[in-house]
Amino acid sequence: MNNYETLGYVVKDRVATISLNRPDDANGMNLALTTELALVAKECSENAEIKAVILTGTGKFFCAGGDVRAMYESETSAGDTVKAIADQLHIAISIFERMRAPLIAAVNGVAAGAGFSIAVAADMVIASDKAKFTLAYSKIGLSPDGSSSYFLPRLIGLRKARELMFTNRVLSAEEAEQWGLINQVVPHDQLEEQTQALAQSFVNGSLNANAAIKQLLVASFSNDLETQMNLESDTIRDSANAADGTEGVASFVEKRAPEFS
Repeated sequence: MNNYETLGYVVKDRVATISLNRPDDANGMNLALTTELALVAKECSENAEIKAVILTGTGKFFCAGGDVRAMYESETSAGDTVKAIADQLHIAISIFERMRAPLIAAVNGVAAGAGFSIAVAADMVIASDKAKFTLAYSKIGLSPDGSSSYFLPRLIGLRKARELMFTNRVLSAEEAEQWGLINQVVPHDQLEEQTQALAQSFVNGSLNANAAIKQLLVASFSNDLETQMNLESDTIRDSANAADGTEGVASFVEKRAPEFS
């Protein structure tokens, strides 16, 4: 199923697995990779059979961020090059955020720069105990991208977000969990097993309910209380009328496990 040059992509048992696949370049994001990431995000979003998506890295790194050498060696200006890379990355993140299936980041190693950004933008994040997290943008005179200036203040507050961006502090996986950036740290050799178990729980669950959860949480950042509660009312009505809602209510009353579509 993999038609991509810089990514691994497999769909099996309703789980899509995307692997950043430039291991010799620490899975650095060049224009080819981010363009393909936007394309595969669209492919996942449009595939109604997919109930969970996993994003991970190939080799020792999750992603070391933007490909700085590509910026340096570009025939155009570094600014034009990095903007083109960032624009495609942002398309991918926007699609992942709004697709129906939850996105799980399985952070297998260092997540730096845009790698850090896209990891914490996922719906759920599981990290190897060998993983490390750092923004590192200002270390080379650049400003953050990859949605980090949006998600970090919401995840950890403005004070901590400033600390990470200004100081380029390196967090261990355990520290990232303590800060609320990720959900779980697991032994490195258990990362794939634990990630697959989480993905399987989504496969066994209701895609419709998970999609509604994602929609509600995205809207909550811009809605006032009453608008959000009205959206909740409308959404739970639609959920109850949908096939998964009908099955879920029936299975509860009948005291059996639900069989969601």
